[in-house]
Amino acid sequence: MIIQNETVYTVEKANKTINVVREFDAPVEKLWKAWTDRKILDQWWAPQPWKAVTKSMDFRQGGMWLYYMEGPDGTRHYSRADYAIVVPNKFFVSKNGFCDENGNFNPEFSGSQWKVEFYSNGNNTKVEVEIILPSIEHLNKFIEMGFKEGFAAAHNNLDELLAN
Repeated sequence: MIIQNETVYTVEKANKTINVVREFDAPVEKLWKAWTDRKILDQWWAPQPWKAVTKSMDFRQGGMWLYYMEGPDGTRHYSRADYAIVVPNKFFVSKNGFCDENGNFNPEFSGSQWKVEFYSNGNNTKVEVEIILPSIEHLNKFIEMGFKEGFAAAHNNLDELLAN
């Protein structure tokens, strides 16, 4: 039986920031790998019935992840993450945004900065994600697009994957 941990969100409109905290029932090394290995990411990143498909990933400082989420009808939404800072098993910082299939950022909806931190608590790991958006309009659109529900669903996928 899997015990579901809760994904907790805090929105700070004044700072154009979304903070997400989630505890997982796995050691930090396993969580780090789940967030940084393309084969594992593709198994949990998208909320069902969508799936995540990595086109390319070079997880290192200066590297990039290009992927898409594919819906049940074949619709694809491409995204890209450029890794600015990587400190193994501790945190990474990336610039993220929607893009085309070649990785060209969409100027109308790109430029969020993500900092993903991992905190070991014995056999559990707390993951804290800080997302800074370029404008209040981007923040509101992010929320309206269902980010909260989608990210929580992806975290539930990760819980199931870690349990197996």
